[in-house]
Amino acid sequence: MASEYTTSEYIKHHLTNATMCSTDNGIAFNKACSDAGFWAWHVDTLAWSIGLGILFLVIFRSVASKATIGVPGKMQAFVELVVEFVDDNVKSTFHGKSTLIAPLALTIFVWVLLMNLMDLVPVDLIPWVSGLIGQAAFGMDPHDVYNKAVPTTDLNLTFALAAGVFILILFYSIKMKGIGGFAKELTMQPFGHPIFIPVNFILETVTLLARPLSLALRLFGNLYASELIFILIATIGYFQLPLHFMWAVFHILVLPLQAFIFMMLTIVYLSLACEDH
Repeated sequence: MASEYTTSEYIKHHLTNATMCSTDNGIAFNKACSDAGFWAWHVDTLAWSIGLGILFLVIFRSVASKATIGVPGKMQAFVELVVEFVDDNVKSTFHGKSTLIAPLALTIFVWVLLMNLMDLVPVDLIPWVSGLIGQAAFGMDPHDVYNKAVPTTDLNLTFALAAGVFILILFYSIKMKGIGGFAKELTMQPFGHPIFIPVNFILETVTLLARPLSLALRLFGNLYASELIFILIATIGYFQLPLHFMWAVFHILVLPLQAFIFMMLTIVYLSLACEDH
């Protein structure tokens, strides 16, 4: 597939989201959305992220409903291993009391991991299949059919995940400290004198906002760079297989690590929010 494009066109095609937007003439797709303004939907990101989320729920629900007390099957043993791993990290890191944190951490870890693992799918496979479907079903030029299959390479998704965590940070901060206590935390730290309130507020607000920003950009940056390297390797041609294999083996460690970091930082931030100073 790389031979059908110039290198720049090939890279741009693989890094472009399938976009749907509303215009004065009705619903538009892809190139017609370039001037649509703010409200445009990345339908591939939505489809893959929702689909992988449903897959996670179906697998874990199925295992839970069929769980046995005796010798577990391979899938049950794997799910129990993941649950115990997440539970141990929550118990050692989160010092508050909440029944939400452990399920939230499990959801984040598995969901982000599944989305990250899409990076191991050959970069030409899904765009090629999507192009065939678009051509056969809708009469579209395959070059105009986009399908970016790694949701975490979309900054919109990573910011949406981080925004959810940020809302929980604010919720637990106000719940544990009250509005007055939360306001005092923003204005009387790190310098405990009233004269430093403006300085404290600026410093603490920057610290507070940096948490979701760092969550979103760290996950996006690592996965986007990884996908870009896979695409660059694919432009080599017939000599790409050894490099693909080495880069994929390396990412068997990196992709779970990024999901783990996102989960652990979420737990740490929520633990800090629950501390009653």
